[in-house]
Amino acid sequence: MRRTGIFLLSLVVMALNSTAREMVTLRKGWEFHRGDIANIDLKADRSTGWESVSVPHDWAIDQPFDMSNDLQTVQVIQDGETHPTLKTGRTGGLPYMGIGWYRRSFDVRPGKMATLVFDGAMSEAKVWVNGHKVGEWPYGYASFHFDVTPYLNPDGRDNVVMVRLENLPFSSRWYPGAGLYRNVHLLTTDSLYVPVWGVHITTPYVKDDFATVRIRTLVNAVSPTHGVRVDTEIINPNGISSGRMSGIVSHIDSTGCVEQNIEVSSPALWSPESPCLYTAVTRVYDTGGYLCDSVTTRFGIRTIEVIPHRGFYLNGHHRKFKGVCNHHDLGPLGAAVNRNALRHQLEMLKEMGCDAVRTSHNMPDPQLVELCDEMGFMMMIEPFDEWEIAKCRNGYHRFWDEWAERDMVEMLRHYRNNPSVVMWSVGNEVPTQCSEDGAAMAAWLRDICHREDPTRPVTAGMDQVACTLENGFAAALDMPGLNYRTHKYHEAYDMLPQRVVLGSETASAVSSRGVYKWPVEISGNATYPDHQSNAYEVESCAWANIPEVDFALADDFPWTMGQFVWTGFDYLGEPSPYNTDAWPSHSSLFGIIDLASIPKDRYWLYRSQWRKDDHTLYVAPHWTHPGREGKITPVIAYTDFNEGELWINGVSMGRCRKLSAVEADSAVAAGDSLALIRRYRLVWDYVVYTPGEIRVVAYDDDGRAAMEQTVRTADTPYALSLSSSQAELTANADADRPLAYITVSVVDRDGNFCPDDSRLVEFEVKGQGRFRAAANGDPTSLDPLQEPRMHLFSGRCTAIIEGINADDADNPSGVVTVTAIASGLRKATLNIPIR
Repeated sequence: MRRTGIFLLSLVVMALNSTAREMVTLRKGWEFHRGDIANIDLKADRSTGWESVSVPHDWAIDQPFDMSNDLQTVQVIQDGETHPTLKTGRTGGLPYMGIGWYRRSFDVRPGKMATLVFDGAMSEAKVWVNGHKVGEWPYGYASFHFDVTPYLNPDGRDNVVMVRLENLPFSSRWYPGAGLYRNVHLLTTDSLYVPVWGVHITTPYVKDDFATVRIRTLVNAVSPTHGVRVDTEIINPNGISSGRMSGIVSHIDSTGCVEQNIEVSSPALWSPESPCLYTAVTRVYDTGGYLCDSVTTRFGIRTIEVIPHRGFYLNGHHRKFKGVCNHHDLGPLGAAVNRNALRHQLEMLKEMGCDAVRTSHNMPDPQLVELCDEMGFMMMIEPFDEWEIAKCRNGYHRFWDEWAERDMVEMLRHYRNNPSVVMWSVGNEVPTQCSEDGAAMAAWLRDICHREDPTRPVTAGMDQVACTLENGFAAALDMPGLNYRTHKYHEAYDMLPQRVVLGSETASAVSSRGVYKWPVEISGNATYPDHQSNAYEVESCAWANIPEVDFALADDFPWTMGQFVWTGFDYLGEPSPYNTDAWPSHSSLFGIIDLASIPKDRYWLYRSQWRKDDHTLYVAPHWTHPGREGKITPVIAYTDFNEGELWINGVSMGRCRKLSAVEADSAVAAGDSLALIRRYRLVWDYVVYTPGEIRVVAYDDDGRAAMEQTVRTADTPYALSLSSSQAELTANADADRPLAYITVSVVDRDGNFCPDDSRLVEFEVKGQGRFRAAANGDPTSLDPLQEPRMHLFSGRCTAIIEGINADDADNPSGVVTVTAIASGLRKATLNIPIR
């Protein structure tokens, strides 16, 4: 009985002490004012011009598209331009420019320290608390924090934070978003505490039977810290303690850090296939034994190594990156971050076989990094698109001298514990790469990375490869990253001391889902009157190449390190090759997956090469082409099998076999323009279009039928059909509400997909959910993204539905009911349970 009493008392003490540190995400209760305000007098009328919003918030995404928004007349050297041209839709045609203010009240218990943590604010943030300016941070992609303790009201109540943000025109090359588009947190602690990002964990020794975990903890204190006790315990992926170290610290070193080393037996290693995560719980006690702070840090145990001539090794195993580059916007949701939308994107990429993400070309939201830790994606984190020389008139170069190192240090300390992060990039295609000071500046940034985190290699995305090979810029990096310039890979390998080459940005292939063009020809900058690109996946921009070029480099040469494809998803802005006086084009065509989260045919090409644990067979094109009767219409099968047979209306068109590397080289020499494609796809060139049915049977290496797919010509459109990314949704009031991506398709009476329909679809949402956004994947569509209607594009579109709590719903039925309606078609309804 006495033991039980002591145990209960201990629980009470732990509960009291657990309030020493509290991190609260400030989502609700914000007010927003578009435009500048005359003063920050807190006693002024608080209603005029202010609206209630939740954060994250993007003030531009619900506004109309307009060609006049941020017109830029510039010369894009990276694209090979020789003179300035008028760029329409370059930043998405959305009004992200201007000034916006946010404000919110918050309480802090008396005697506590308070820190405001911003995951990102777009941009040029200036922050006040109770009318006192506490700081500023200009870079919109940077995470930053301010100690606001000196500015709190004496009783800690009704403190008001105000944030001024300003986006200048000509400040971006893509849609950056606007506002408090990432989370804001309030951290409260005692006076003896671990500051933000104050724990640094490394694993100096990793063996099969043990690993050594080194924890360096920064301790801040208002009073002297003699006699402070720091206790750290490591919890393994199964929730079991794996080691602990505790002791009185007689003094703290000159950096303010306490170092501890803990051995972990039989470590579970982090990898994309097995993303095992450990947790370090660090507790700080004062001289009286009072728990002043408790910090939980998630980390992984793994090794990374770059070996000359051989490439990248994770946990001692050689692997090549199967990665994508992604911008930060979430398509129709805009730049306002949403954890469930990020997870949705990563799930689609994982299904494709992708194992790595490059944050192009900016610091990521921390939730993306956390999800990559959990789901198993290696990351290249990249902070800058320009250094001290401008790409954009009002770009980051304005802040370089004062802020570059500060931004780098905050980024490095923020993410150096995340096991998913396997390399740092210090920049993308910076004009500085060809300047006299380029190599020295690259070395300076590299050394900052090594100082803050000596465990990871450093790279940069270089597009001006000739000069970087000559001037020392490429040699200054731990890993030379080449953006495209595949014809320079061998020269780079031969000249550089690293003796490896990373495809830091590859392909820039372009296509429009479901829009097929004839004849089927590989092209480096094809344009068409409809502002679309060929869904046969044979086109790229002028500086780039089709995907097969990168596949071959990865397959044929051990010193190539794999690739990061431009891009995983389409994004708002940069509508190449339609970026010059080409309105209404305003979103990219680069994505493997379109803006509506619907895969293009290229998705199946990458899946056939990257998913080694599952088979792939996808047949293209769709087989509904009115007016093409009797014309040559090639058929392509994207598959990991090497052989297949095509049948049209029951008649065999013969077997097709992929070419070997040697055969492909010979075919290229013989003048076959599609030879490289035939190495990675099954291609039937001379098929004559006949309505009806096409069927492809794939054969394994023993000649046995292994998979098949049938595509049928559609009859008259009859009905809408709905499918959901989620079978059910889980409501959570304290986090981002769950999302379901509802794909709308047009079908005939037999259920065959109708690929040419473009009529308007309207959405009704009832029950425990609400409409959030819609998109169709058409880079020229001007339909508003935030209204419950959207035109179909190539027979499909997507609605994003948000699940809500029962007490917030007009009709809390336990389900969300989504209905899609289009003129002349049978409507469709889908019920999704809410748990």
